[in-house]
Amino acid sequence: MKALTSISDFVGKTFAGWVILFAVLGFFFPETFKLIIPWIVTLLAIIMFGMGLTISVDDFREVARRPYEVGIGVVAQFLIMPLIAVILTKIIPMSPEVAAGVILVGCCPGGTSSNVMTYLSKGDVALSVACTSVTTLAAPIVTPFLVWLFASQFLPVDAMAMFISIVKVVLVPLALGFAAQKLVPGLVAKAVPALPLVSVAGIVLIVAAVVGASRGAIIESGLMIFAVVVLHNGLGYLLGFFAARACGLSLAKRKAIAIEVGMQNSGLGAALANAYFSPLAAVPSAIFSVWHNISGALLANYFARRIEAETGAAKAGKA
Repeated sequence: MKALTSISDFVGKTFAGWVILFAVLGFFFPETFKLIIPWIVTLLAIIMFGMGLTISVDDFREVARRPYEVGIGVVAQFLIMPLIAVILTKIIPMSPEVAAGVILVGCCPGGTSSNVMTYLSKGDVALSVACTSVTTLAAPIVTPFLVWLFASQFLPVDAMAMFISIVKVVLVPLALGFAAQKLVPGLVAKAVPALPLVSVAGIVLIVAAVVGASRGAIIESGLMIFAVVVLHNGLGYLLGFFAARACGLSLAKRKAIAIEVGMQNSGLGAALANAYFSPLAAVPSAIFSVWHNISGALLANYFARRIEAETGAAKAGKA
């Protein structure tokens, strides 16, 4: 068990590298990884079940204790990223499928990776976890509505079917995971250390499958999609940070909300895009999954070094 925990911990810490590796494998061995396409929804449900195993009552108490701060994070998440996506589709020429995919990933809830990056950045982890939990629970209603509102100009959007899918693939697994904590706590305690391995495996297989299924489109317009994803992600961090600052939040809380806004549940985006649009529409989510883990780690490192430098300077001044 210790060996499995060590492997899981290593894989979790090197998540970005594994995503890049499997994206490359999906590109060069498309026929192999395209076989995973029918299993994308199942993989995402397993990932969400794992998240349910780690959600605690304290996470929801945090929401009740700090409704103003959590509210800022949730509103920023569902306002900033969808609007950036819409603006990018207006100013950068792209196909209807790619445009719908960009908007879809922008309308997704926050990703669980944001909690790790907030911790590394020395930000407010409790706030990050609370925001992720609330946006995830709100996703069945908010995400389909926003996709219908902004993406129906590009492709037909069945908001009700999308709502049902998110309930099945997000809320039900989350609820089952949470229930398992109460019913079999001993078994869950033993399983939790292996969860990073399960989550990483699920995400990298989803990314590889999407890349493999859209290899031709990536060759043709992959550079443009990558540029859009980088802009989307970077502007999300930037506007999330300044929105939190405009609301008078402390630096630790600003860092949490900046990272929360910029990092999306791209696995959900890929699953929904593949199910309701096309494999091509899932490419922005797949690339987002690769890039936001790299950019998030870089930003967390910058935030952590900056605060350390500021603390050091303050101590030197007092001396």
